[in-house]
Amino acid sequence: MKQIVAIVKPFVVEDLLESLRRAPLDALSIREVKGFGRQKSYLDQYAESEYTHAFIPKVEITLWVDDLRVEEIVRKIVEVSRTGRIGDGKIFVLSANSHEALMAL
Repeated sequence: MKQIVAIVKPFVVEDLLESLRRAPLDALSIREVKGFGRQKSYLDQYAESEYTHAFIPKVEITLWVDDLRVEEIVRKIVEVSRTGRIGDGKIFVLSANSHEALMAL
């Protein structure tokens, strides 16, 4: 069993979920998140002696799949989510062993 965490742009979520609808998933969860990566789209603005950051809205989709299906699912995520521009998102694949270790903390 593997856990796949995909952080994608909000406008691709509906298409991505439709693409994964018939995929062999054991479970799926979605949540709205904010952050920044290499795109450097956060803002360092000086306002009254405080720095503020404007984080980019993203959607985090977490999937649990059988080991044999990981490449297929990752390929679907990339096909739907990639626009070719910086900030498309990230995909993380965690093994069941590492996930169990995180849960123990």
